[in-house]
Parts: sequence; structure tokens; C-alpha cells
Amino acid sequence: MNENALTSGDFTQENEPYSLFGTWLAEAEKSEPNDPNALALATVDESGMPNVRMVLLKGFDENGFVFYTNFESRKGTEILSSHKAAMCFHWKSLRRQVRVRGDVEVVSDAEADIYYASRPRGSRIGAWASKQSRPLESRFALEKAVAEYTARYAIGDIPRPPHWSGFRIRPVSIEFWHDRPFRLHDRVEFRRAEGGGGWTKVRMYP
Repeated sequence: MNENALTSGDFTQENEPYSLFGTWLAEAEKSEPNDPNALALATVDESGMPNVRMVLLKGFDENGFVFYTNFESRKGTEILSSHKAAMCFHWKSLRRQVRVRGDVEVVSDAEADIYYASRPRGSRIGAWASKQSRPLESRFALEKAVAEYTARYAIGDIPRPPHWSGFRIRPVSIEFWHDRPFRLHDRVEFRRAEGGGGWTKVRMYP
């Protein structure tokens, strides 16, 4: 991809973040070799120590950004404790980054059920078998648990585990970053007004 393609259009003129994010994600889907919906998710434990890991975005709209996980995992317990998180998308092929910070809510049971049912059967079994983020005595123990749940749900639907659902980050800020020569990058941050409502746009020094 040439430099003209990378810098075509002036995203700094946009006044609404979700449509801009949708455009950037669609372009990433054409250029990123793997998982254009991958993001780094940051949370904080009860001592104030941060944790970060990669997860996959599974949906977004004007209400926020959605991903799914085991609520008994480290990220699950930390989010349920603080109800806050941050995420960062980095698309190396496009030289772009998007950062999101906000409050977190649990998605509805209906939303979680629909997404869980769309997953491969093996992934649904894995949601039951894995005690995510807890010590594992051996690989055999995990394979044994998978075999046990595979036998239990050999026929018919596999119900969604009660500890497995989704989170929605409702942003208070969304920042768009685009690489420019000599590190004079373009940065625009959209900030949500207190108590919700519209967005304020601020252009930032690189």
C-alpha cells in the first residue's frame, strides 16, 4: 500500500467516532493478514496493578464495543470489580491506532446466547472445560475435561455456561492516531460529554 493511499482523506474532519471506526475497521479487514478485530484489553486488579492481553472485538455500535469471555478469568473478575477498561487497536498495515476508554457493562443474556450459539462446537465445549486464568496441573487434565464435556453434550445443543458472557465498553473517550512522516502524527480524541450525550472533538499534539 503506498503512502498516498495511507494518507488519503482527512479523518481529522470527522465529527462522530463510530462511523470513522467502522471505516477504519473495514479497511483493516482488507489489509491485515490476521484478526483485524484484535485488540489489547487493559484492566486493573484490586491492588491497582494493570493487566493487558489480546482479545477479539465481536461487535460495536453507538452503544459501545463488545467482546466475550469467562467471567471467572482474571480479566472477567477485574472488570466486574471496577466496571472500567481500556482497549487499543493497532493496524500495522495501515499505520493506524485507535484507543478506547470507558465504563463497562454486561451484555444481555439474549446477546450472549446468540453469540455463544454461533461459535464452533469445540469452542463451546472449551468454555465449559477451561477454568480460565487458574493453575493447570497438566495438559492431560485439560484434555480430560474437554473429553468429559464432549461426552456430556454429545447430542443436542450445548448450553451457555453461567460464567461465560460478554462485556460492552461504553466509551468516555475514543482516540484515532495515524502515522505521519517525522513522527508528526495525526491524533484526534473524541470525548463524551459528562452524563452522556454528544461528543467533543479535540486535535492532539503527536
